[in-house]
Amino acid sequence: MLTAIAAAFLGGMILNLMPCVFPVISLKALSLIRHHDKPAQARAEGLAFLGGVVVTMLLLAGALLLARAGGSAVGWGFQLQSPLVIALLILVMLASALNLFGLFEVGLSVQRVGEVGSGRGGLTGSALTGALAIIVATPCSAPFMASAVGYALTQPPLVSLAIFTALALGFAAPFTLVSFFPLLARILPAPGAWMVTLKHALAFPMLGAVAWLIWVLERQAGSAALALILACCIVLSFAAWLYGIAQKRRMMGRRHWPQHLATALFVLLMVPPLASLTSFSSPTDAAAEGADAAAAVAWSPQNVDAIKGQGKPILVNFTASWCITCQVNDRTSLSTQAVKAAMARTNTIYMVADSTKYNPDVEQALSDFGRGGLPLYVVYPADGGKPVVLPQVLTPRIVINALDHATETGKKT
Repeated sequence: MLTAIAAAFLGGMILNLMPCVFPVISLKALSLIRHHDKPAQARAEGLAFLGGVVVTMLLLAGALLLARAGGSAVGWGFQLQSPLVIALLILVMLASALNLFGLFEVGLSVQRVGEVGSGRGGLTGSALTGALAIIVATPCSAPFMASAVGYALTQPPLVSLAIFTALALGFAAPFTLVSFFPLLARILPAPGAWMVTLKHALAFPMLGAVAWLIWVLERQAGSAALALILACCIVLSFAAWLYGIAQKRRMMGRRHWPQHLATALFVLLMVPPLASLTSFSSPTDAAAEGADAAAAVAWSPQNVDAIKGQGKPILVNFTASWCITCQVNDRTSLSTQAVKAAMARTNTIYMVADSTKYNPDVEQALSDFGRGGLPLYVVYPADGGKPVVLPQVLTPRIVINALDHATETGKKT
């Protein structure tokens, strides 16, 4: 258990370097720079960020454990198998980008457009930043993290929660340490007018996250859901613009009817369409698209049992559209010419197990291999021996060596 806790803490720290977390983490970095000369405020916001991370992690872990106790074989990142959750994340990220551009301000007067927050509002914002960071971190899986999460899902609830808490503490540790130790904060540049430009620039990674999530939603729920979320994005942008006008009018002592209109637009034009997303379904699985996937054999436990041990290695790619690490590995390793040549040379049977949408067989396989989430790469030797689990971060050499070893094992037999 102590090893799993240590692995979870280390994996949480490494998770800060994953691309899916950068858009949100950059907001916290901006906050730390702003409080460069205010140690007490920096410490308070560091604790608020830590609290948001830990509470949200425990809520996600609790929901995950309850779902598994109820018989659902779900794993880490399970909430991103819901089109509704993805749609809500799209709108939250878009609203954050519009806020960074200065279209409207949350809890601030328009005279303080260059700031992110202060006082109680700043603490609330830090806590919400921590919560959002954990939610968007689930598509990524860092080294040491998968084994820790997989172990946690096989343990009693208290042990599981302790491991997930360690993961949250590791994730929040870098920013909390910087906020508590002025010597570390001195490496940060001093605040100034340049922060307004930086604030606007940080909106673009948020928009990048919006684009990625829209792509995931389309692959998960089809073109009708794509049209719906694009319409919702337009409505949200218009509502945010009206809200910004209301703030300016309030500063001048005028009636702020645009704020009420913005609220009405949000409720009447967005809530019903978002609620309907639960009924959308994509006509094809994400893994079934593309020339490379066309050569893949459909994965199922039954297919694996029927094929393994017949003199050919099997490579199973457990993946999902919302899994960033999976997509990177696909581009940098699995789809390279070197790996394709190795598959052809070794007569490897390539299978794709897609978990973009909930698939109980995939979730059960992840649990059987002791993994709490994606990605997972499994090579079955040609002689039908014990399958080999590859590292979460692949290189072409790792895959080629595994296939060669799986083939040589079959020849010796």
